[in-house]
Amino acid sequence: MWSIMTQMFKQSQAFMPLTVMQFAGEGIWGNIVWFLLFMVFIFFYPRLMIAQMLWRLEQTAELIEGWSAKAKGIVTKRISRRPDRKLKQAVANFTEFFMIQPVSLDPYGIIKKLEHVVNLSEQRFEWFVDNIAPKLDSETKANIRMGLSGAISLNQVAKLVRHFVELIRKTKNLQLALVLQMQLPLIERISKALLYGTEALTNGWPIGDSIGSLIAARMIGTSKVKQIEKDTVLAKKHISGRDVLILKAKGPGGRVGKLGPAVEKLVKKHKIVKIITIDAAAKLEGEKTGSVAEGVGVAMGGIGVDRAYIENIAVKRRIPLDSVVIKMSQEEAIQPMAPETLAAADRVIRIVEKNIANTRAKGLILVVGVGNSCGVGNDAAAAEKAERLAKKVMRIVKARKEKEKRRRLSWLWGGYSI
Repeated sequence: MWSIMTQMFKQSQAFMPLTVMQFAGEGIWGNIVWFLLFMVFIFFYPRLMIAQMLWRLEQTAELIEGWSAKAKGIVTKRISRRPDRKLKQAVANFTEFFMIQPVSLDPYGIIKKLEHVVNLSEQRFEWFVDNIAPKLDSETKANIRMGLSGAISLNQVAKLVRHFVELIRKTKNLQLALVLQMQLPLIERISKALLYGTEALTNGWPIGDSIGSLIAARMIGTSKVKQIEKDTVLAKKHISGRDVLILKAKGPGGRVGKLGPAVEKLVKKHKIVKIITIDAAAKLEGEKTGSVAEGVGVAMGGIGVDRAYIENIAVKRRIPLDSVVIKMSQEEAIQPMAPETLAAADRVIRIVEKNIANTRAKGLILVVGVGNSCGVGNDAAAAEKAERLAKKVMRIVKARKEKEKRRRLSWLWGGYSI
């Protein structure tokens, strides 16, 4: 056995640094030193790796927890410029809010269950904001509700990261530490996007996901708008020689509307020959932000309740479903609207107008602007105002990125700003 170990040590000498070889020497004492070094390496190197990883993971956990606290502060200060301890505690408590999805072992009736739970969740948000900010107007309250949802998501990410850090600390599980460390770049990206998204939603800034609502508002023009469903507005307009119904979430407060029930109601009331949905879509890495694609089906994200409404009624009435999507990353969808996303609006409108003109069936065409209405009103004038606001926010975001870049370069160069 000793001869086998000695042979292994001799073979490993070729891979050891010169200083270690000089220290170990040759002969029997050299082999003993090699053996001791080998044992130290075997037993202590994993512990050193765990210690180094825990240090890095602890830094990330503290960073995300700081972002979570900042997100809560953004929402709190939007409610009151001088928030008291009671208000801060109320917002902090509400960020622990959760929604349990219904049982789906038997899929029959799952949509109605989901809809019921989602409605209950929305009612709880409305009740909370009405209680802590009774004097604010309805649009500002809608923005605060959206900001709270962003703060809740970021709080959950911070808690999950902290959970795994503490679990790794207790168990010294190297494999779990490696898995979490490999995910850190994505976790940090998502967390940072949630922070900026919370800021945008709370302040009523147009976000990437608002592009569908913005396009719908531009297409409405000066037409009369009426509310057809909760948080959902409708307008009728003559486009490309056809009568068109345009549907979107009510703005400029942050809302997503009840587009599914609204579409079902319109299809039952009118002869709808085509439904065209416009929405943001997640792009693949390598695709350009703001690129436009056409397809069929219902372009609509979320939990799936509204989409199910539209698909069910379309199948029943055999209505064609066309869709136009504007590509962006998941982070860009919840952050302030990017210049490339805003620039895609004109192209999308031309595509939709061409689609309307090429429709041969007689009847009404329904255009649905899907997405969050944060910062986007309900007509062309409001859409123009939203575009000006979006461009103003773009300058703020650009200045912030340049400042962060200078800070990183300053750190790399030993604390000297450049």
